[in-house]
Amino acid sequence: MEQLGKPRHLWEDRIERTGSERIKSFDSCFPLPEDSAFFSSRFALCVSHRIVFSPFMKPFTVASSVASRVPPQSAAEIFRPKVYYRVLVVFLSFLTIVALTTVNLPDIATAAEPSKTEAAMEDRVKAVIPEIEAYTASGMKAFDVPGLAMGIVAGDKLVYARGFGVRSKAGGAPVDTRTIFQIGSTTKAFLAATEAIMVDRGKLRWDDRVVDLDPAFQLKDPWVTREFRVFDLLAQRSSLPTFVNDMLAMYNFDDAALIRSLRNVEPVSSFRTTFAYTNITHLLASHIVAKAAGAPDWNAVLQKELLDPLGMKDSTYTVEGIQAAPDHANGSRWTPQGSIEVPFTPIFPYHLGGAGDINTNVEDMARWIRLQLGNGAFEGHRIVSPENLAYTRRPMVAASDQASYAMGWYVYATPNGNILWHDGDALSFGSFVGLVPDRNVGIVILTNTTDNLFQIALGMWILDRILGNPKVDHVAKNRELAKAGFETKAKRFAKPSNPRPFPPLAPLTGRFVNPSFGHAEITPQGDALVMDIQATRAQLKLEPWDGSVFTATLMPTGPFGPIVDLDFMTRGFAQFQMDKDGKLNLLRLSTEDGQAYEFTRE
Repeated sequence: MEQLGKPRHLWEDRIERTGSERIKSFDSCFPLPEDSAFFSSRFALCVSHRIVFSPFMKPFTVASSVASRVPPQSAAEIFRPKVYYRVLVVFLSFLTIVALTTVNLPDIATAAEPSKTEAAMEDRVKAVIPEIEAYTASGMKAFDVPGLAMGIVAGDKLVYARGFGVRSKAGGAPVDTRTIFQIGSTTKAFLAATEAIMVDRGKLRWDDRVVDLDPAFQLKDPWVTREFRVFDLLAQRSSLPTFVNDMLAMYNFDDAALIRSLRNVEPVSSFRTTFAYTNITHLLASHIVAKAAGAPDWNAVLQKELLDPLGMKDSTYTVEGIQAAPDHANGSRWTPQGSIEVPFTPIFPYHLGGAGDINTNVEDMARWIRLQLGNGAFEGHRIVSPENLAYTRRPMVAASDQASYAMGWYVYATPNGNILWHDGDALSFGSFVGLVPDRNVGIVILTNTTDNLFQIALGMWILDRILGNPKVDHVAKNRELAKAGFETKAKRFAKPSNPRPFPPLAPLTGRFVNPSFGHAEITPQGDALVMDIQATRAQLKLEPWDGSVFTATLMPTGPFGPIVDLDFMTRGFAQFQMDKDGKLNLLRLSTEDGQAYEFTRE
């Protein structure tokens, strides 16, 4: 019996912040053009990078009320009596959120009565196809995208599907509608759907405490640890830093180490108040869903509950899966000089489970979109209840003054339709899925290059055309912004023209330890140092940069060669610091995403 799931109970200064290279401030990158009621490409740059939406933007400073996210009778149980003031703050913030969502973010979980028939929408799509194809070809040339596949669903039908370009930067076979791509963070909506299915089955409740489901779960704040609920796992409002500890995934730490590392992280905001995109919380959600289902892992749940019922026969979730597909694309990363093909790696994105591990094609994704537009039903079969699917679409936290985040979806309103969308950036593949439930239309875009926001710019432009919103050349704007961001990043690691002398290397060597990384051995190598992360054998080359500051670059040893080629979180800075006794016994490792890790000498 379908049920909603009623409750049972209730950095210190950095050397430089990488995020600020791309986004100086939300205000500077988000202003919408006067001639557009939709996203600007500046917003696209603000909202996506790598596998996930990159939220280096100025968020709302209001709380997203838990009371509005759970059944009414459980609201009072979310907060401890001794902290009644929290209730007041959250309640007042809730009123603000209600005002916001009423004006700008109508709840799109329940679609409005369509103003156009499905046939009319299909006709509308077909009418703009020539424009779409011309703009796609032009954008691919501007961003040097080797290949792309696109699909548009109107009603319950895939009305347009086509491949563009070639599967590999090196050339070869053309892309078609069955070419397999990595889809990165557009996987997150699948994870949300499996949560909803478990709630339907009575195996999870939205307000279950995570620590009750996984007693090993722990955050720095004991109150947050105790109050963290299932509905918080995918809501991107955990109080943790953006991309928290993703570098550990790149360094091949296992799932348990990644989840355990969260207990060592200082919160950067109040719980449930501020948007900050994370992936490891989704890895934790993957484990919780698998445990609830009695399955060996989340991918087994995905296969049984979604891929098989939807007939997504070409979709997989391992590096072996995409490499074995006879019709698969090869990924590349973008630079202003052109895209560069990079090899597959089993580490990323597959190491993050439901945060981004699906490989698929346009034809399979069209089936997923049909399920979403069908409010959880597909070809006459109920897969997920409308109520719990709708729950995954509710705005949970304000991501900006124009957008909100739900569970695996961003929520945005335009005059001509309310948008659910998400992008994926698997470091060498890009994806975009956009739905307009009250117009019964959805699109999917899959590309074999990334680090350029092209897929978002194209997706938003297509939705503009389908919905009749004003034209804005998102691709042209994003091309300039991506180029500027790339150049800024390159300058950050340029050696100072007049660096301070660096200390002798010998006293800097030895054995260091960090709660998340474990032990690291630092040894000399010529005029540099090598930092060996002993748990995974990842090695960082530390080269003198300015005084006691060294650049820290992941070395292409063992399985890390492809990671280096991907050029994501492979560089940072290491600074040796004195302890209270004046000895160089401290090491501060600052990563490319702006986080910092303190090591002490043993």
